[in-house]
Amino acid sequence: MDQYLSQLETFANENLVPYAWSIAAALVIFIVGSWVVARLSHWVQKLLNKRMDETVATFLGRIVHILLFVFVVIASLDQLGIETTSLVAILGAAGLAVGLALKDSLGNFAAGVMLILFKPFRVGHYVEAGGTSGTVKEIRIFATIMNSPDNKVLTVPNGAIMSGNIVNYSEKPTRRVDMVFGVAYDADLSVVKKVLEEILAADERVLKDPAPTIVVGELADSSVNFLCRPWVNSADYWPVLWDTTEAAKLRFDEAGIGIPFPQMDVHLDKND
Repeated sequence: MDQYLSQLETFANENLVPYAWSIAAALVIFIVGSWVVARLSHWVQKLLNKRMDETVATFLGRIVHILLFVFVVIASLDQLGIETTSLVAILGAAGLAVGLALKDSLGNFAAGVMLILFKPFRVGHYVEAGGTSGTVKEIRIFATIMNSPDNKVLTVPNGAIMSGNIVNYSEKPTRRVDMVFGVAYDADLSVVKKVLEEILAADERVLKDPAPTIVVGELADSSVNFLCRPWVNSADYWPVLWDTTEAAKLRFDEAGIGIPFPQMDVHLDKND
């Protein structure tokens, strides 16, 4: 028994005692480091919550926590005398492999962060982006959710949105309604202009400032084309467009103003 105790004491003196301080220091680094990482990550996430979307802030906060925790683990292992160079190389290679595998997702994530930071549109805006158009319902980390005018749910990758043009139809409080009315060449242009002016003047949704524009815009092949461009509040765009188009047709019919169909004159030469 004494022999076994002596061997155990010898083993402890030769192997455990020399590393006791290193083990204790590694434990202190790990425990204190973990506490500091948790506090620092919480502070970073709280700071990000004030500046960006909560979902993005939470995601970035977790990334910061993981990176700092990995640093604490490496520092603890280094204190024990374990070679960490190979570990860092392995982690770097693994990170590169994951990054390459998820490059599209990471691109969508980066685009989502840019959308939230720069705010080219907000929830409730009607936009044209990513090859489609609709009302924005939610801006997520990797994709933006829209509703189409016929109530279809559109999930558009954020990368596709940021890589193309973004047309925001709701950002400004007012919009110009661009309409073209073609009338026959024998129509009295002054009467046509008066009819259009009366239609717009009778519509309370049409803004007085800026004043509507009604001009002859083109002498086309089969018609004289009037440009009719009133300004309205953005929410009234489609109702004014549809109502004005219908009213113009009815008033033109009452005034005897013809709306010609496309036509072509064909001349035949007779050879004797």
